[in-house]
Parts: sequence; C-alpha cells; structure tokens
Amino acid sequence: MQTEKEPVKLFFISLGCDKNLVDSEMMITALRQDGFVITNEEAEAEVIVVNTCCFIGDAKEESINTLLEMAEYKEAGVCRLLVAAGCLSQRYHAEIRTEIPEVDIIVGTMGYEDLAETIRGALQDRPGVIECLKDIHYLPKPRTDRDSMSGGYSAYLKIAEGCDKHCTYCVIPMVRGSYRSVPMENLIAQAEHLVENGARELILVAQETTLYGVDLYGKKSLPELLERLSAIEDLRWLRLMYCYPEEITEELIQAVRTLPKVCHYLDIPVQHGSDAILRRMGRKTNRQELTERIAKLRTEIPDIVLRTTLITGFPGETEQDFAELCDFVQEMKFERLGVFPYSQEEDTPAAEMPDQIPEQVKQDRRDKIMALQQPIAFAAGEAQIGNVLDVMVEGRLPEDNVYITRTYMDAPEVDGYVFVASDWDLISGEFLKVRITGADEYDLIGEILE
Repeated sequence: MQTEKEPVKLFFISLGCDKNLVDSEMMITALRQDGFVITNEEAEAEVIVVNTCCFIGDAKEESINTLLEMAEYKEAGVCRLLVAAGCLSQRYHAEIRTEIPEVDIIVGTMGYEDLAETIRGALQDRPGVIECLKDIHYLPKPRTDRDSMSGGYSAYLKIAEGCDKHCTYCVIPMVRGSYRSVPMENLIAQAEHLVENGARELILVAQETTLYGVDLYGKKSLPELLERLSAIEDLRWLRLMYCYPEEITEELIQAVRTLPKVCHYLDIPVQHGSDAILRRMGRKTNRQELTERIAKLRTEIPDIVLRTTLITGFPGETEQDFAELCDFVQEMKFERLGVFPYSQEEDTPAAEMPDQIPEQVKQDRRDKIMALQQPIAFAAGEAQIGNVLDVMVEGRLPEDNVYITRTYMDAPEVDGYVFVASDWDLISGEFLKVRITGADEYDLIGEILE
C-alpha cells in the first residue's frame, strides 16, 4: 500500500490553449511540492494526468484519443491511476465515466486545488471513480509560486477566468463560468516569481484580457496592471493576447503606446467581416466599428502588429458573406492571422441554427482566406528588411550555426522567428539588436549588430 508522502512518479500532459497550460502549471507545482516526482516517461509513471480541452471538435478528439492512449499504460506499464482534468472532464464527466472506464479521477476546470490530496486518497483506498467538480463560477486561488512549463524565457500570466460574452458558437461559459478577474496583488506576485526564475517575457492571457478588473475594481484595470507589471526590474516584454475590439479603450491604447515594456502587438479576435454573420455570432461589433478601431490603433501606434482569428463556414454564411470576409481581410491587412473552420458544438445556440455549412465548404473557405493572407503576411515581413530590431534568443540550430530569435512582433508558438547566424555562443533569453536582411515566408533573416 502507498504510504503517505512516499514519492510517486507522475506523468502530465497538457492539451489545448495557453490558459489551460497555466492551470497545468498550477497543478504540477502543487503536486511537486506535495512530494510527487514528475517524470517525462509515461511507462514509468504510477499516475498519469491529462489536462483536456473541448473548445472545438478537433480538441475533443485529441483529448479523448490521448486518454485512451494513456489508458494503455494501466495494462502495459506501472500506471495505477489515470486522471482526466480540465474542460472535457467538466463538460463530459458522465460520458467519461461510462465510455472510458480506465479513468480513475475526473477533475473539472475549477477542481484542481485538491488534486494532490485526491490522488493520494485514491492510491490508498481506490474507492472507484472520484469526481472533483466544483462550481464553474468558483475561482481557485492561483499559486504565486507557479513553475512555468512553457520552456525558454517566456511565461503566461492568466489574469482572469471565464467569460460573459456568450458568443453563439462558444462553450467557454459552460465549462469555465462567468468572468472573474484574478486580484492584482496575486498577479504581481506571480509575475515577480516567474521573472525571478528566468522569464523575460510575460504574455497576458484570459478568455478576454480587456475586461480585466471590472468585477473586482468596478472599472477596466488592464492599463493599471500593465503599469505595475512594467515596474518589475528584470522583465523585458509584456504581450497582450485576446483583446476584444469593443473593449479596447483610449486608456489601454495609450498604455500600450507609452509603456516601454509593453509590446506594440495586440491579438484581437474579430472572427468575421460580414455584419450579418457577426450578428449571428453574437459579437458586439460590426464591420465599420472594427475598421475604425483598427485604424485608430494603427494611427496611434504606427509600428503596431495586429494578430486576429477568423471563423469560416458559420451557419448561414452565404457566398456574399464570405466575399465580404475576403474583402475585409484584404482591406485590414492583418500582419498575423489564423482561420478555423466552424465547429458545431452541442448546447450552443449556433449548433441549432439552420443552414449549417458542409464541412468541405468550411475547409475550402478557410484555405481561400489563408491564400489571401499569405501575400499580406509575406509583404509585412519584407517591409522589415533594413530595420534594426531587438530580438530575444530562443534556441540554436547547431548544424547551421544559426540562432532562433523572436521580435516584439511575434508571439511564441503562433508567429514567426528571426534566424541569425553567429560564430560565437549566444545565451537563450539574451536580447540582441539585429538588422533584418531578408524575409523567408513567415520568418525573417537578420544579422547581429556588434
């Protein structure tokens, strides 16, 4: 029988978005401090935890397949417990109990605080499937001593949980609850800990970052948070993701423009360019408002880089609606853009709408948008040739003696890189000045300025 506090090897898989990754980091930090040993080998783990996602169909499929794959280690390895955590577990806990009986513990989106205690109890007693499903409107107290899993010198800071927007296609309010801001003092403490442990860039994430503070402080407090985070001495970059266009205030624009550590980069998910589809999506802006907001950002911050995401094949999207989206993409010239075919998610209003679009049409429209975006993105890269930029060293290609670096214009994982040749050793996390000498599709080529 497993004795209390005896070291137990645990293997952890984090799926889905960067917000989910922060939850995984909270769990791993708590488990490690409780005496668990984190291993990188599935076959030697006594406990396997999968932090799942269910945002769209592909994410659900990946989560289910991963759980089934890990379940095999209960037969072939030393695994004694399989834990399903996160969004899929919150939304489909009953189905997991019946369809994946190998799962021993089901942890919802807000139940991770008690994970270590729950695992130890299950190892000792094995009373059957254990569920940790707290109220989705509860906000677990984020750990201020969280270890980053993201690698390198960037870390995510999740500033809020849940969402009140209720877009007609989205399941987030059902699995993550209403919008709750993390208290500012907690965020400052988290940020200080992450920077003390090597982070040079903090990436602020939430289902929506722009509404930060409205529930706690009675006003949008993101500019104040940025100012306070900027005071952390060894922090170099602050990056904003998931900024809803209708909530971008003049105060926020000025904070981005004037605070030196805040990257001139905004991720603004606009989703479409047709007013008819924007209304059906339950979005709060129309095309003219989006156009005006983007124009203001480019006027106020001339070197700003804008990233967005779009959805193709939303129910009722006509050829005319899609043509308007294509025109919008060509007009706005977003430097960074991603496209997702619409995913029909049960229990959402959009899933019950008439005129659902065939899958092939969704994919074809996605491919056409990406084809339209490609020359826009390539031109944005070519426009950087000759410019001198600060870059952060991220890694090395030893066979080519080339270093992988990143500018303020590029978020990790989703954007491009600057490749820099060097005959001497560079240190990851180091910042350099480089002159851009070339562009290669979504990436840039640079030379170090001595």
